[in-house]
Amino acid sequence: NTDLGFSIVKYASNSGTNSTVGHGLNVAPKMIIFKNRDRAIYWSVYHTSIGAGNYLRLNTTDLSTSTSVFQSTAPTSSVFYIGSDNSLNVGTENIVAYCFTDTDLIKTFSYTGNGSADGPYVHLGHKSRWILVKRSDSTSSWTIVDTARNTYNVVTQRLYADLSNAEDTDTPFDIDTYGIKA
Repeated sequence: NTDLGFSIVKYASNSGTNSTVGHGLNVAPKMIIFKNRDRAIYWSVYHTSIGAGNYLRLNTTDLSTSTSVFQSTAPTSSVFYIGSDNSLNVGTENIVAYCFTDTDLIKTFSYTGNGSADGPYVHLGHKSRWILVKRSDSTSSWTIVDTARNTYNVVTQRLYADLSNAEDTDTPFDIDTYGIKA
């Protein structure tokens, strides 16, 4: 859906040969989450803020560097690049890619924390309903907060995408009409 800024792409890998895959957004995706549907392996994540030579893993806390994942090439308005990494391109396995770009409803962003309980404000232009955040300069969990379980500020309930823990409580975000305060 180009208006929403989101596409789901299914493709069959081609035995580890560098290749391109069409995404259908008509603008370059800012974030792509990949899942190999044929076996249990990490979920690779591309995000424009860390560069195409780096990738995150949705089910781990690390930041990794490898030219074999995205060929160190950023997506274009028509395709994304995959290398020979076994999470994206091994054998003839089925892979799904969730592609996101910025619209009025979806925002992919990065910000620099300040190490304070009074963190930075990130203007998004709308009230966010669901937020996934990951520190990219060191190991840390993927934190999920939303306004369905937290109907007013301060948002205190969170989940972790890379852990099987029960819901946790903390005060990671204020969510207001136009953005978040981290």
